[in-house]
Amino acid sequence: MDFFVLQALAAVVAAYLIGSLSFAVIVSRMMGLQDPRTYGSQNPGATNVLRSGNKLAAALTLLLDAVKGWLPVWVAVHEGAAYGLGEGTVAMVALAAFVGHVWPVFFRFKGGKGVATAAGVLTGIEPILGLATLAGLALLPLPFLSLPPLSLLDFTGGSSSPSSPSRCASPATCS
Repeated sequence: MDFFVLQALAAVVAAYLIGSLSFAVIVSRMMGLQDPRTYGSQNPGATNVLRSGNKLAAALTLLLDAVKGWLPVWVAVHEGAAYGLGEGTVAMVALAAFVGHVWPVFFRFKGGKGVATAAGVLTGIEPILGLATLAGLALLPLPFLSLPPLSLLDFTGGSSSPSSPSRCASPATCS
């Protein structure tokens, strides 16, 4: 086997193992909190850690999950050429870090959804793209903040209600 192939394989395996670190579980344990896989959505992610009521733990989880996506990709992009790693290896490293978060070997292949890790991966590949994606995700809920709660219910459930015009043959049958 070619030496460069072994280096590429080592980079991919290292990225997967880094991605497999579940910072929701690690941060929760270090801060004396309940395991996030035992409450709420039972998903080891920053949102579920936030349900514990500890905003610092949730922020640390979010940051560390993003860093574990960013770090292996950044290393592959900036240091990989010296070891013969090309763009294909960078893509495999990026995917491995993400897959490691979603299916972590250290936590019985039950991981998070990978949103923060994917944002970290994007930032490692192209910082402007990653930061623009994060900004877009942060701004996404803003239009809904000014709506009263019942308007949100109307917005999300109105088209699926039994009396919705799209489900009625004629107005007389929709009462």
